Amino acid sequence: MSTNHEEGLRTRREVLGDDHVDRAIAGTTEFTAPFQDFITRYAWGDIWTRPGLSRPERSMITLAMLATLRQDEELAMHTRAALRNGLTPEQIREVLLQVAVYAGVPAANHAFKIVANIINNYSQTAQLFT
Repeated sequence: MSTNHEEGLRTRREVLGDDHVDRAIAGTTEFTAPFQDFITRYAWGDIWTRPGLSRPERSMITLAMLATLRQDEELAMHTRAALRNGLTPEQIREVLLQVAVYAGVPAANHAFKIVANIINNYSQTAQLFT
Protein backbone atom coordinates (compact mmCIF):
# COMPACT_ATOMS: atom_id res chain seq x y z
CA MET A 1 0.00 0.00 0.00
CA SER A 2 1.45 3.41 -0.98
CA THR A 3 1.96 6.26 1.46
CA ASN A 4 -0.68 8.33 -0.37
CA HIS A 5 -3.15 5.50 -0.04
CA GLU A 6 -2.44 5.02 3.68
CA GLU A 7 -2.59 8.76 4.39
CA GLY A 8 -5.69 9.07 2.23
CA LEU A 9 -7.44 6.24 4.05
CA ARG A 10 -6.62 7.84 7.40
CA THR A 11 -7.92 11.23 6.25
CA ARG A 12 -11.00 9.67 4.66
CA ARG A 13 -11.82 7.96 7.95
CA GLU A 14 -11.28 11.15 9.96
CA VAL A 15 -13.50 13.22 7.67
CA LEU A 16 -16.23 10.74 6.72
CA GLY A 17 -16.16 8.42 9.72
CA ASP A 18 -15.21 4.78 10.08
CA ASP A 19 -18.73 3.47 9.43
CA HIS A 20 -18.97 5.15 6.02
CA VAL A 21 -15.48 4.10 4.95
CA ASP A 22 -15.99 0.54 6.20
CA ARG A 23 -19.21 0.29 4.14
CA ALA A 24 -17.43 1.63 1.05
CA ILE A 25 -14.57 -0.82 1.46
CA ALA A 26 -16.94 -3.73 2.11
CA GLY A 27 -18.85 -2.86 -1.06
CA THR A 28 -15.72 -2.76 -3.20
CA THR A 29 -15.67 -5.23 -6.06
CA GLU A 30 -13.00 -6.18 -8.53
CA PHE A 31 -14.64 -3.70 -10.91
CA THR A 32 -14.80 -0.77 -8.42
CA ALA A 33 -11.46 -1.40 -6.66
CA PRO A 34 -9.44 0.87 -8.99
CA PHE A 35 -11.89 3.73 -8.39
CA GLN A 36 -11.79 3.26 -4.59
CA ASP A 37 -7.99 3.31 -4.77
CA PHE A 38 -8.10 6.41 -7.00
CA ILE A 39 -10.31 8.47 -4.69
CA THR A 40 -8.43 7.32 -1.60
CA ARG A 41 -5.03 8.26 -3.07
CA TYR A 42 -5.91 11.42 -4.95
CA ALA A 43 -8.96 13.00 -3.31
CA TRP A 44 -8.11 12.03 0.26
CA GLY A 45 -4.34 11.44 0.10
CA ASP A 46 -3.31 14.30 -2.17
CA ILE A 47 -5.99 17.01 -2.00
CA TRP A 48 -7.58 16.79 1.47
CA THR A 49 -4.13 16.58 3.12
CA ARG A 50 -2.63 19.64 1.41
CA PRO A 51 -1.63 22.42 3.84
CA GLY A 52 -3.13 25.35 1.87
CA LEU A 53 -6.68 25.04 3.24
CA SER A 54 -8.09 23.76 6.50
CA ARG A 55 -10.55 20.89 6.57
CA PRO A 56 -13.45 23.23 7.40
CA GLU A 57 -12.50 25.39 4.39
CA ARG A 58 -12.31 22.33 2.17
CA SER A 59 -15.72 21.26 3.49
CA MET A 60 -17.21 24.65 2.60
CA ILE A 61 -15.88 24.47 -0.95
CA THR A 62 -17.04 20.88 -1.33
CA LEU A 63 -20.55 21.68 -0.08
CA ALA A 64 -20.84 24.60 -2.50
CA MET A 65 -19.77 22.48 -5.47
CA LEU A 66 -21.97 19.53 -4.58
CA ALA A 67 -24.99 21.79 -4.05
CA THR A 68 -24.35 23.49 -7.38
CA LEU A 69 -24.03 20.16 -9.17
CA ARG A 70 -27.05 18.73 -7.31
CA GLN A 71 -25.12 15.71 -6.16
CA ASP A 72 -27.61 14.77 -3.44
CA GLU A 73 -25.96 11.71 -1.91
CA GLU A 74 -22.53 13.32 -1.84
CA LEU A 75 -24.03 16.55 -0.45
CA ALA A 76 -25.63 14.63 2.42
CA MET A 77 -22.42 12.72 3.13
CA HIS A 78 -20.27 15.86 3.01
CA THR A 79 -22.72 17.78 5.20
CA ARG A 80 -22.14 15.18 7.91
CA ALA A 81 -18.40 15.45 7.21
CA ALA A 82 -18.55 19.25 7.46
CA LEU A 83 -20.19 19.00 10.87
CA ARG A 84 -17.52 16.48 11.89
CA ASN A 85 -14.88 18.94 10.60
CA GLY A 86 -16.23 21.61 12.93
CA LEU A 87 -18.51 23.67 10.70
CA THR A 88 -21.57 25.02 12.43
CA PRO A 89 -25.07 24.84 10.94
CA GLU A 90 -24.86 28.63 10.57
CA GLN A 91 -21.68 28.37 8.49
CA ILE A 92 -23.25 25.70 6.30
CA ARG A 93 -26.29 27.94 5.83
CA GLU A 94 -24.00 30.75 4.68
CA VAL A 95 -22.39 28.44 2.14
CA LEU A 96 -25.82 27.61 0.71
CA LEU A 97 -26.78 31.28 0.58
CA GLN A 98 -23.59 31.87 -1.41
CA VAL A 99 -24.66 29.05 -3.74
CA ALA A 100 -28.01 30.79 -4.26
CA VAL A 101 -26.31 33.95 -5.53
CA TYR A 102 -23.65 32.35 -7.71
CA ALA A 103 -25.19 29.05 -8.82
CA GLY A 104 -28.89 29.80 -8.66
CA VAL A 105 -31.80 29.77 -6.27
CA PRO A 106 -33.16 26.39 -7.48
CA ALA A 107 -29.85 24.66 -6.69
CA ALA A 108 -29.68 26.27 -3.25
CA ASN A 109 -33.35 25.54 -2.53
CA HIS A 110 -32.79 21.88 -3.33
CA ALA A 111 -29.62 21.80 -1.21
CA PHE A 112 -31.32 23.48 1.76
CA LYS A 113 -33.87 20.64 1.87
CA ILE A 114 -31.17 17.96 1.95
CA VAL A 115 -28.88 19.78 4.36
CA ALA A 116 -31.68 20.80 6.76
CA ASN A 117 -32.62 17.14 7.16
CA ILE A 118 -29.01 16.16 7.92
CA ILE A 119 -28.53 19.02 10.39
CA ASN A 120 -31.83 18.25 12.12
CA ASN A 121 -30.86 14.58 12.52
CA TYR A 122 -27.37 15.57 13.64
CA SER A 123 -28.74 17.98 16.23
CA GLN A 124 -31.14 15.37 17.60
CA THR A 125 -28.35 12.80 17.85
CA ALA A 126 -26.00 15.31 19.51
CA GLN A 127 -28.65 16.10 22.13
CA LEU A 128 -28.79 12.44 23.09
CA PHE A 129 -25.15 12.61 24.17
CA THR A 130 -25.24 15.88 26.12
